[in-house]
Amino acid sequence: MLLEPLPLTPDHDIPGPLLTELTALYASDREFQALSGDFPDPDDIRPEQVAAALAEELANPEVEVLLARSEGRLVGVVILLARHPDPADPDPWIGLLMVDAGVQGQGYGRRIVERVEDRFRDDGRMGLRLAVLDANPKGLAFWTALGYEIVDHRPDRQLGRPCAVLRKPIRRIRHAARVVVLDPDGAVFLFRYDSEDSGVHWALPGGGLDAGETPVEGALRELREETGWADLTPGPLLCVWEHDFTRFRILVHQIDRIYVARGPRREPAGPHLAASHATDGILGWRWWSREELRAPAEPVWPPELARLLDDFTDRPA
Repeated sequence: MLLEPLPLTPDHDIPGPLLTELTALYASDREFQALSGDFPDPDDIRPEQVAAALAEELANPEVEVLLARSEGRLVGVVILLARHPDPADPDPWIGLLMVDAGVQGQGYGRRIVERVEDRFRDDGRMGLRLAVLDANPKGLAFWTALGYEIVDHRPDRQLGRPCAVLRKPIRRIRHAARVVVLDPDGAVFLFRYDSEDSGVHWALPGGGLDAGETPVEGALRELREETGWADLTPGPLLCVWEHDFTRFRILVHQIDRIYVARGPRREPAGPHLAASHATDGILGWRWWSREELRAPAEPVWPPELARLLDDFTDRPA
C-alpha cells in the first residue's frame, strides 16, 4: 500500500480523473456520510462538493491530505493536522480517515494509521489525537482497538456536536543490547547514570544498535566502548526487556537483549573512556553483589536483576 500526498494541478485544482475516484470513495460509505453531515445529501455526493471540502481543508497550511492506494486502486484518504489551533495542544491530529466501503475489514484502515504514526514518530512527535462523534460507536471501537484512549470530551469545532477526543502516545522503537558481566564470585558490573529525562539509575553496559548490527555485535561494541574490555564474549541470553522511557525528550520504546558474560573483577580502562562517559551521562561504576541487587538504594535497570540472575543460575546447563 502506498500513502502519498494529494496531487494538485498548477492551478491548485484536483485532476479530473482523481476527483472522480475521490467522489466514488466518499460516496461509498453512506452510513459515515450520513453521520458526519459534511454533505447535504449523503445519497448524492458530487465532485464539486468533494473538491470544495478538500480545498477548505487545504486552506490551512498545517493540513495535509494523503491518499492510500493498493495495486493502483484508491482505497482510502486521511487528512492530517500537524498543529492544532489550540497552542496548549502539542499533538498532531487525524482530522479524517475514510476507507472505501468495498474494502473495509481488510486492514487498510489500520495500515494507514500505522503509516501515519510512523511518520509523526520519525518527526519526534509524542502523541497523536483525533475526535470521534459520540454517535459513532463503530468508529470509537475501531480507534480504541488501535490503542487510542479517551482523554477529553468536547463539541466539534464546526457543528458543535458532542465528541470524544482520543490520544495515543507514539513511541520511537529502539533496539539495544546489554551485557551482564559476572566476576568469579557472581558480582555484577553496573554503571551509574544521570540523565535529564530518566534521573539517576544504575544500568548494565550496553546501548542502542547501529544500522545493520546484530544484538551480539552491538553488545560487544558497546562493552568495548564503555569499559575498554575487548576480551569478553557475550554468552547466553538472560532476557529480553521491553520498556518505555524518554530520551532527548522523545518517548522511546526500547527492546533490550541482555546477554551474560563472565570475566575477571577489574576496573574500566582506556584513553577515551572519560569523554565517552561524560557524553553518556555516566557518573561512575562499581561491582554489585547479588544481595546488594536485591535491595538497591537507587533504581537498577532492568528491575529485578537479582531475580533474573537467580533464575539464570538455576537453569539446566
